[in-house]
Amino acid sequence: MTRVILLPIDLFDERSWRRPLDEALALLRAGGGALHVVTVMPDFGVAAVGQFFERGYEKKALDHFARQLADWTAANVPPDVDVRPHVLHGSIYDEILRAADRIGADLIVIGAHRPALRDYLLGPNAARVVRHARQSVYVVRE
Repeated sequence: MTRVILLPIDLFDERSWRRPLDEALALLRAGGGALHVVTVMPDFGVAAVGQFFERGYEKKALDHFARQLADWTAANVPPDVDVRPHVLHGSIYDEILRAADRIGADLIVIGAHRPALRDYLLGPNAARVVRHARQSVYVVRE
């Protein structure tokens, strides 16, 4: 039985969450449990880039993401669902994997687009999550 579902979303791309959200909600309705929704604010990856931003930009950006995720949750998750939003910061797939371990997720429900040639060479975030997750991963295509 699935008791804790992790749903990674991109707040700026409805394709990343519309169908995966429907699937996660159906699983929760069948067995109960909690829905942990995560969105990840990507890291710059290079300190040299960060020097061009004002001091405190990360906190402001994370606060902004938190407000957006709260609004998204209110608009898209039914009020009877035990939903727990999380804003993370860093490498997208690494943060998803860490969050799944930290919250004790039974299942990660993640959206995936149809792969382009560059995805076969580099690997999209969903593919990396599938390869490295300790949990079961349910990939929902658009």
